[in-house]
Amino acid sequence: MNKMYKIEGYWDVIPQIKNVSFPKRGKMQILLEDGRIIIVSVSKFPSVKKLSMAQRKKWYILGNGFSFEDSDEVIHIEQILGNFKNYAHEG
Repeated sequence: MNKMYKIEGYWDVIPQIKNVSFPKRGKMQILLEDGRIIIVSVSKFPSVKKLSMAQRKKWYILGNGFSFEDSDEVIHIEQILGNFKNYAHEG
């Protein structure tokens, strides 16, 4: 039988940030457009760690990353997912 199987997972999905929040002390949560939730330690992002909670609430999407009104740093999705070669989506 030549049955077509749907590939499971997120193989063809380009990760795009939908929301950034800080639900627990020391943690940053990134919600992707496809429904995945990624939780990372704020300690890996010194530019974010130095912001107050009020400043962290003032984030915005920039390209395929995000930044904060009171920060010059842009956090890219590749920095969140960890493997630049596998997750680089901007040229």
